[in-house]
Amino acid sequence: MYETNDLRKNLKIQIDNEPYIVVDCQFVKPGKGNAFTRTRLKNMITGAVLDRTYKSGEKLEPAKLEEQPMQFLYFLDNTYHFMNTETYEQIEINESQIGETKNYLIENLDVNILLFNNRPISVNLPNFVELQVVETEPGIKGDTVSGANKPAIVQTGAKIMVPIFINNEEWIVVDTRTGQYAERAKK
Repeated sequence: MYETNDLRKNLKIQIDNEPYIVVDCQFVKPGKGNAFTRTRLKNMITGAVLDRTYKSGEKLEPAKLEEQPMQFLYFLDNTYHFMNTETYEQIEINESQIGETKNYLIENLDVNILLFNNRPISVNLPNFVELQVVETEPGIKGDTVSGANKPAIVQTGAKIMVPIFINNEEWIVVDTRTGQYAERAKK
């Protein structure tokens, strides 16, 4: 069990059998009365935000989360299919649950799936993935302005700003945390 002095940003707790993550936490000690902690919590399943105040000494239940290494297999009928790399069990996650993560999912990509009560709630990607550019404007010869970028569409359908020297069919490395071009892939 956590106590109120354990509350900090990104701590995962359980409220009414739902997992929440602490988005913001502020300890308040008024001149009169008891100290308390004001928190902003985000439901890890629905995304709903909740403001709660906890008195000093209250106990909080830790969220029972489990992270499993899995491999993305394929996308079919608005469902993403993953396989546990140790037990070979497969799970399915709806497109609505995946969110922006779908922009970086390519077949055979190793990811970590966060489970709550054996139910998948999120997909944690590696920091960098290699994606192939499928559509971009050709670079204009002589246009060498430093830092010049152009839009490119990668194999997953995501639109990413790339340097002007990147052409169709090239492989690039994308930072999944920011969604930005990192470098050319070494293929």
